[in-house]
Amino acid sequence: MPNPAPKDCPLCFPEHETVLWQDASCRVIQVADEDYPGYCRLIWNNHVAEMSDLTPFEQRHCFNILMAVEVAVRECFQPDKINLASFGNMVPHLHWHVIPRYLEDRHFPQPIWGQTQRKGLPSPAPAVDTAHLATAIRNAIAEQIAG
Repeated sequence: MPNPAPKDCPLCFPEHETVLWQDASCRVIQVADEDYPGYCRLIWNNHVAEMSDLTPFEQRHCFNILMAVEVAVRECFQPDKINLASFGNMVPHLHWHVIPRYLEDRHFPQPIWGQTQRKGLPSPAPAVDTAHLATAIRNAIAEQIAG
């Protein structure tokens, strides 16, 4: 059962999100980070903190969407690695980060929240517009759900 949403939860009361896909349970947004194009976040709509707060059906649905977003990001951005992360330390609302990583990115091999390893390099990611990424996510979700 969802907890009441705290009035200061930025995921319950978002501002200026670029929603790429959504259903009644969750949404996928594009994170505005010029160093990490293709960075997406899957956000569970109800205010819960952990995957274990979800029913088994909801867990499978969340995981299916997460896997589909990873597939779409890999297809569009051709990264060397994908980082999946679910911290919630600062915002205890269930969400997953899907981050395309490149050997030449600013932080590699550190997490993107770690110490910068190199400066001034342009992003090695290919240019992919929001509409193309949204279509790739929608198609990957349809395939994932179809089995």
